[in-house]
Amino acid sequence: MHRLTDFIESQSFGLCSALGQRWGFSTRSIRLSFVYASFFTFGSPIVLYFAGVFWMNIRRAWRQQRSTVWDL
Repeated sequence: MHRLTDFIESQSFGLCSALGQRWGFSTRSIRLSFVYASFFTFGSPIVLYFAGVFWMNIRRAWRQQRSTVWDL
C-alpha cells in the first residue's frame, strides 16, 4: 500500500510529502488531516492546497533559473 501512495504522491503535486519532510511529520498523517479538514469545512482547504502547490512550483522554477548567487 505504501508503494501505491508513494507513486501517486510522486506523480501528483507532492505537497504533502514536502510538508512532511520540512516539518518532520509522516506524509500519511498530513494527508489524512487534510482530508478530514476538507470534510469538516466543506472543501475550503482545497483552495489552500492549490495555493501551496502553486507556491511550491514557483519556488522550484525560481531555483532552477538561478544557477549562481550572482544571477538575479
